[in-house]
Amino acid sequence: MTKKEIIQQKILKQPELDRILAYWRFKNFRIVFTNGCFDIIHLGHIDYLLKAAELGDKLIIGLNTDNSTRLLKGPSRPINDEKSRAMILASLNFVDAVVLFDEETPYELIKTINPDILVKGADYRPEEIVGYDIVTAKGGSVATIEYLDGYSTSLIESKIKGS
Repeated sequence: MTKKEIIQQKILKQPELDRILAYWRFKNFRIVFTNGCFDIIHLGHIDYLLKAAELGDKLIIGLNTDNSTRLLKGPSRPINDEKSRAMILASLNFVDAVVLFDEETPYELIKTINPDILVKGADYRPEEIVGYDIVTAKGGSVATIEYLDGYSTSLIESKIKGS
């Protein structure tokens, strides 16, 4: 198997997701879930995702599709298409799976995954995080992670535009 194929195998659709989740649960792995657009990967993303991965055994990223990203960020986004964003995230060795979702929120995906730990940035209060009810109802936890100051896609976009 080529390295590209190994990376591509981490980008899951529903049947593969169900299979891998069953295996991970059988092995008693603690599953961590986070989500986002991850439009232009930068040091802030890497820091955040590393900290999320350290909270459990397997890290799944719910990735907004291009359509979902446009709904959230506006018509000029995403800058990178969903295939590119998924491949970049899947190439990180501490990311175990990437799953695209087309809705405005990952609520249905969180219901499917039923993670042990749900993670978002510290700009949210845990009770405000989409999926909080699902995860806590089964005894899981919700964690927030501080963002690394000075790093954001919006800042990078401003630098590129020269504003």
